[in-house]
Formats: sequence, C-alpha cells, structure tokens
Amino acid sequence: MDNKENVVHSPGLLGGITALAKNVVGLLVSRAELAALEMAEVRNHLIELVAIFAVAVMATWFALAYGTATIVALAWDEMGWKILLVMFIVFVVLTAVLVMKGISMLKQGKLTFPETMKELRNDRDMLL
Repeated sequence: MDNKENVVHSPGLLGGITALAKNVVGLLVSRAELAALEMAEVRNHLIELVAIFAVAVMATWFALAYGTATIVALAWDEMGWKILLVMFIVFVVLTAVLVMKGISMLKQGKLTFPETMKELRNDRDMLL
C-alpha cells in the first residue's frame, strides 16, 4: 500500500478561504432574496398609502368646490359669514382624519423591512 492513499487531505488555508467566501456569498444572496420579498410587501403598502393620499386630496378638492358653494349659497341668508367658518371646520376635521390614517400606517411599520433587518442584526452579532 502506498502511504499517499492513507493520508487525509485537509482543505488548507486556500480551501478554507474559498469555503468562507462561498458561505459569505450564499449569505448575501439569501439576504438579498429576503429583502426582495419584503420589498414586494412594502411596495404594496406604499401603493396603498399613495392611493389613500390621492383620494384624500381629491375628496378635499371636490368637497371644497361643490359642497362649499352649495352650502354657502343655501345658508347665506340665515347665517351670513358664519357658514364659511362652519365649512372651514368641517374640512379641517376631514383632512385631519385622513392624515392620521396615513400616519398610523407609517407607525405600524408597514414600510419597513423587519425580517431583513432582524437577520442582518443576527448576522452582524454572529460575525462580531
């Protein structure tokens, strides 16, 4: 028997570095895939937020244009300038409600990457 057949070859420094590089690349690809999945979810929430904002803006303008003119014309004889103050208060309340809805979406974290950030923190902690 030849002695060379019984010797187990260790990977050596170059083999270890190559394996480490493969693992790091695999980790990066895994994190990129997770980020892509979460990006799709964030994109949907962002589209929802933009749609809510657009509807809020349109509702405000239509309400101002049609509602104010109609109500002011009908109530002017009895209330005079006070009807304008009432209309102002109504539209301020409507705008505040819609803005609060948008802010609550942001506070719920619907535009963040919670799983990706958690995994990146775990990776950092493991490497350090």
